[in-house]
Amino acid sequence: MSVRRGPGRLGRGWRPSHGWMAVPLAIIVLVTVIDINTPPTIHLGPFLVAAPAITASFAGAALTGAIGALAVVAQIVIAVLHGGLTTPNHVAQIAALLVISVLVTVFRYLRDRHQRRLTQVQSVAVAAQQVLLRPLPERIGPLRIAFSYIAAEAEAQIGGDLYAAVPFPGATRLVVGDVRGKGLSAIGEAAVLIGAFQGSAYRNLSLPVLVAHLGNSVYWNTRHLADGNPESEESFVTALVMDVHHNDPFLTMVNCGHPPPLLLHDGKVHALEVPDPALPLGLRAADEREYDVATFGFEPGDLLLLYTDGVIEARDREGAFYPLLDRVAAWNETDPASLVRYLHDDLLRYAGGNLNDDVAIIAIAVPPQPGPGTGRGTTAAARPRRGR
Repeated sequence: MSVRRGPGRLGRGWRPSHGWMAVPLAIIVLVTVIDINTPPTIHLGPFLVAAPAITASFAGAALTGAIGALAVVAQIVIAVLHGGLTTPNHVAQIAALLVISVLVTVFRYLRDRHQRRLTQVQSVAVAAQQVLLRPLPERIGPLRIAFSYIAAEAEAQIGGDLYAAVPFPGATRLVVGDVRGKGLSAIGEAAVLIGAFQGSAYRNLSLPVLVAHLGNSVYWNTRHLADGNPESEESFVTALVMDVHHNDPFLTMVNCGHPPPLLLHDGKVHALEVPDPALPLGLRAADEREYDVATFGFEPGDLLLLYTDGVIEARDREGAFYPLLDRVAAWNETDPASLVRYLHDDLLRYAGGNLNDDVAIIAIAVPPQPGPGTGRGTTAAARPRRGR
């Protein structure tokens, strides 16, 4: 899955159906016929203004102008048949209808131009998102992966949440993180971290060394490129960096102040809490010795869920937080795409379609291997083992 909002929704002009076009035309015909067949003292011509006004709600400027011109012609016909074209009352009605039709047409033109510009901006944002946050592949080795990204700012399309995956000997290395703040102001920090993460792939660094490299990249960027901006100098990134091994039933990870991933194992959900989470990246210069590696069981048939705090901090109308643990616990499938799709839709429904923070959701699974001897056990999944 991909970003919830896209430019296509605004970029495609809505083509009116013949049924909708019948509405303003019917108004013009009915008002004209009724006005002609009523006494001259009754004036229904002003109702003709409804025709271009209604047309502007669903059609473009050209069609709105055409309906406005047709309404003016109908008013002229009424004037000719009811006392003459030059009577003060008819002149005033024709002039008023002409002015209103022109204004409505101009308004529709300006709205269409603004919509086109917004579509162009969103197209650039989508292109930037595809460069910065490359879609994760559906498969990496034996792993099946699904993801969803929802930007809190509709026009931005991208924000401070980040994710990436790179190959590692015998494993897939992933990072998921959340830059302090949201929207366009956080994109720079996300780009720095993702660039450092992807650039280190060929070096085969250990997890502590990699996390220290990421932390120093963010720290250098915020301290040396902040230009005296206090908000930039206080920026930091919560992150989770892990290796999911392809041929061994475990994963290793370093948690830097990020919400713990959830592991669905034998129908039960375990929060993969590390004994001593590290500080978020970018708060200070990093040293590899301060990062401990935790090991958790991850076997065929398990389902791993990574997410950002925009998920657990989403609220409903009463202010209650989204119950992610309960939602995952109620899930009884092992397909990552189905879980991501369910959480994506359920989260938007729970929050009423309005999120206060960016959201990233990633689900990873190893398909169950046929035959006996998978060696499953809840103890390995629930208990971390520390190491370097």
